[in-house]
Amino acid sequence: QVQLVESGGGLVQPGGSLRLSCAASGIRFSIGTMNWYRRTPGKQREFVARITRSGSTNYADSVKGRFTISREDAKSTVYLQMNSLKPEDTAVYFCNADMGYRSYDGQGTQVTVSS
Repeated sequence: QVQLVESGGGLVQPGGSLRLSCAASGIRFSIGTMNWYRRTPGKQREFVARITRSGSTNYADSVKGRFTISREDAKSTVYLQMNSLKPEDTAVYFCNADMGYRSYDGQGTQVTVSS
């Protein structure tokens, strides 16, 4: 059974930082491309960041320079370090494992940026 479990969300003031984690099980984590998406009420999900099996990364323009994605294959975990957070970053953040033959989503963790 495939599970992706996110953690690390919460309430933070503008300009603050959070580090999200996504622990995977039931997949060969090391060969997957891992993504972070976010979703806000009434909107489709928005791509945030991606890291491939080789460690190549890319980011949405809206988070470039502020967010950093990384992975630790030994722990089957992908991270999203979020700095200089803005109110418009408020969303449910969820990870996605793209295995090529199939894609899996986690349930998500709420991030709220507010003073």
